[in-house]
Amino acid sequence: MVVVMEERATEAQIEQVVKRLVEMGMDVHRSTGVTRTVLGAVGQGHADKGLIEMLDGVHEVVRISEPYKLASRTFKPEGTVVTVGDVRIGGDEVIVMAGPCSAETEPQVRATAAAVRRAGAKILRGGAFKPRSSPYSFQGLGEDGLRMLRAAANQHDLKLVSEVMDVTQIDVVGRHADIFQVGARNMQNYTLLRELGLARKPVLLKRGISATIEEWLLSAEYVLSGGNPDVILCERGIRTFESYTRNTLDISAIPVVKKLSHLPIIVDPSHGTGRRDKVVPMARAAVAAGADGLLVEVHSDADRALSDGAQSLYPDQFDRLMAELRVIAPAIGRRICVETNARRGWTAGRQAGAENRHGWSGGGAGEPDSHE
Repeated sequence: MVVVMEERATEAQIEQVVKRLVEMGMDVHRSTGVTRTVLGAVGQGHADKGLIEMLDGVHEVVRISEPYKLASRTFKPEGTVVTVGDVRIGGDEVIVMAGPCSAETEPQVRATAAAVRRAGAKILRGGAFKPRSSPYSFQGLGEDGLRMLRAAANQHDLKLVSEVMDVTQIDVVGRHADIFQVGARNMQNYTLLRELGLARKPVLLKRGISATIEEWLLSAEYVLSGGNPDVILCERGIRTFESYTRNTLDISAIPVVKKLSHLPIIVDPSHGTGRRDKVVPMARAAVAAGADGLLVEVHSDADRALSDGAQSLYPDQFDRLMAELRVIAPAIGRRICVETNARRGWTAGRQAGAENRHGWSGGGAGEPDSHE
């Protein structure tokens, strides 16, 4: 249930309600808004709605019908903003996370980090531990890769998000990354999610390849119930009967999640389509649909990438995308990072040159089998 306190409820009254709920066998999660405090009571105990309503300072008691309690917008009507340093995910600004699928070499990581920062990205994305379908595919560089990514992020004033695949990797990834990423294959790894609930860093939770939205939100509930309130949802495409694209990117999940949950939601158009020529239009659509951010794969030499080259943008393609998003975001009342350098103008001649050089619809090297 959710206990909504009165606007002028005192701290003593709030503590008394919390104490009574705990006595009834409930775990209590507090959310303090601008005008009211909301208490979420979850657990195996039995909380008497009538008794709680009679306590001083209580405005309303609402039973939550959804199986996900803490992720529900009933528990927290206003949207959650996840703060990572000076970056706010879920606020007015659309936050873009960009970088290579995998850290491969120091020059590759440095060049890509510089390019995405110059274009306006706020967070560097990059993998060091890679879940691959084949045991013979590139598995990532492990902690060496994390060191490369951290150094490049520091050099260019970027935050870092990187994937954690197992509870044994939480410490090592946590030493280097600002955000833990949980890939699609681990969305229902409840042991991992419980441990990340004890962490004090944000968790980016990708939707499973065959997961419903309810199952996705229940996975977020595992992290939230552990005491970690900073969960970012990531729609990255689901498996359907369609085979032209790698996955089917569910843009409709954005407004659905916005209605059901207070958690911020970002979109990964790279894994969502698996095709470089489809990443840009789907990124534009995601922002137009209300996504709080994007997770985009960018590689300084995408055609020679060791993984996911076919879906990775070249830096100039990413630069062009960011310029286009600066037109779209204000149309829906959002904003996106303004370039620190002078605006480039994107003349038709330059666009044509980029198309000829890299081929907007080009494929790429690297096997498309990582399962973020």
